[in-house]
Amino acid sequence: MKRLLVVSDPPAAPGFLPRLRYMCDFLMQKGHSVTLLTEEYQPLEFAHQYDIITIPMYRGTTIDWMIKSIWTLLTDWHNTAFAKKAIQLLNDQIFDAVICTSFSDFPLGAAQQIASYYHIPLLCDIRDLDEQVENSTYQYHHQNRFLMLFRRLYRTIHIRRRNNVLRTADIVTTVSPWHKAFIAQFNTNVHIIYNGYDENQFYPKDIITDAFKITYIGSLFEWQKSAMQTVQRAIKELGLPISLDVHTPKDNPIHHENLGDAIRQSSMMLVCTSPNTHGMLTTKFYEALGCKKPILCVPSDLGSLADLINYTNAGIATDDIETIKSFITTNYNQWTKNGYTRQNTLHHEEFSRRAQCEQLERIINTHLHD
Repeated sequence: MKRLLVVSDPPAAPGFLPRLRYMCDFLMQKGHSVTLLTEEYQPLEFAHQYDIITIPMYRGTTIDWMIKSIWTLLTDWHNTAFAKKAIQLLNDQIFDAVICTSFSDFPLGAAQQIASYYHIPLLCDIRDLDEQVENSTYQYHHQNRFLMLFRRLYRTIHIRRRNNVLRTADIVTTVSPWHKAFIAQFNTNVHIIYNGYDENQFYPKDIITDAFKITYIGSLFEWQKSAMQTVQRAIKELGLPISLDVHTPKDNPIHHENLGDAIRQSSMMLVCTSPNTHGMLTTKFYEALGCKKPILCVPSDLGSLADLINYTNAGIATDDIETIKSFITTNYNQWTKNGYTRQNTLHHEEFSRRAQCEQLERIINTHLHD
């Protein structure tokens, strides 16, 4: 049994961090002690059996946020202040290791400082890298307009701080072969733990529907919009009664608890990507895989996502309009005959959250000795 301190960005909307939450639940079920340490942001309304400690860092005003953002650029205030508050709140509890899961340099720096204070190993779980999309357009969300003014400076500082932590980590886990190869220049003890699907929520069930529906769920960035236009063109040229339902966090969102049902009631799932992305294996791909729904990935990323779609026989990855139309037609004919669609997937069980967490536990038991 390991006493684990998990440090993370907040498991709040719109993503709710299913990778983190499943990991904590799994480790608890396996007999480990888990304490989750995160920043106070939104009420955490999901069920959990582990302790959660939230630390307020901002007062809720724009001026406070702006001042602290500038100070963070200059001094890494966010990580340092968070670590200091955390150590005070933890009050010298005993832990065997710190696990930090992050998409940015926060809370990596804080986790490093906490692990150093306790003299215990640090495992960094890297969900995203700044470099995985050209010009960092995945990392910098539109709501951070103030930081956009300092994008180049922010990016440079963020990458340097992140890489410094990766060099000192005892273990690094990450989400794709591309991410592993990139991180290996800083740390050679890197393991791939794919983003899987929660088999309790995303499972196949044949539901007869009265309409053929292609569904897109997730954020939609500028670099994805040309893919969406390609699919719209294909539907128009086919001239069939097909609807394209788009659900983004801002417009027409689906609550995370209803995602499984939404996918099962869809005829096809759309994934929009780009050959200019690297190693981006969207969670919606795995969730559609778990539900055995046909996946239309437009275009091919010419990399990890296309490889996984091929390995699992989950669908197609292409920007060829005729190939797209043919794939839609094949599934439309299946729906016309049966009232539902089902993809004959392969190896899907390898990508369940349970399988991924079992791999994580093996890594912990192998590398983090008592």
